[in-house]
Amino acid sequence: MFTGDWVGIAVQIPTQARKREDLLQATEAALAKLADQIARGTGPKRQDKIGRAIGRIENRYKLAKLFDIAVAEDGFTFGRNQAHIAEEARLDGFYVIRTSVEDKALAAESVVGAYKSLARVERAFRSLKTVDLHLRPIHHWLASRVRAHVFLCMLACHVEWHMRGCLKPMLFDDDDPTAAARERASIVAPAQSSPAALRKRASKLTANGGPVHSFHSLLRDLATCTLNEMTTTLNHAYSFTLVATPTPIQAQAFTLLDVDPTKL
Repeated sequence: MFTGDWVGIAVQIPTQARKREDLLQATEAALAKLADQIARGTGPKRQDKIGRAIGRIENRYKLAKLFDIAVAEDGFTFGRNQAHIAEEARLDGFYVIRTSVEDKALAAESVVGAYKSLARVERAFRSLKTVDLHLRPIHHWLASRVRAHVFLCMLACHVEWHMRGCLKPMLFDDDDPTAAARERASIVAPAQSSPAALRKRASKLTANGGPVHSFHSLLRDLATCTLNEMTTTLNHAYSFTLVATPTPIQAQAFTLLDVDPTKL
């Protein structure tokens, strides 16, 4: 717990001991190989060159503080620093989140949930910049046009977010977050899918028996519902717009989006 307006939240997560031990063994193997090369006369000579070679190994595995290394003119010795390893092990499985929100306003679990939700923001930026909307490159020179381009991309991203939320019953997305939360052991555990979502992904069928879509495949399906400009043989000067009859999949999507295709 931190003083002032900052609140520290410590949350246990799966142990990192196995990963650290793997890195310790890899570092030891690399150091032993270097020491053997120096002993056979095929490795670096002089203290400065030996130190640089050791430094490259340290930079690769990032565990220099967990070893005691003594470099001489004709070689070096090394060994694990058990005190430093034990000190680091005391923090295995913990991280701390600091927030300016008072502890009475937001529980620890809610703080962690808000922090983990940043992943959705990162996915949105990835979609915005590369996958879906391709914000870059920007082929504009005037500041007003650049701002307009970015605004339209952000607006499209916002519309897409709302559409995905409405169309979840037809998509592979999990549309039962409450059930998914019950499947999760704790807020820091990996996210789980709801039983309904697992059934939907396994059967490739929605609850009403229709095919499950990705967002993009559903958009391609909706694109076939056309607006047709029609005329009559009796009066070619008269024209009217006729909406193609939606398929059952298109009709369901329009219903979920609360869109009347006849008024498009």
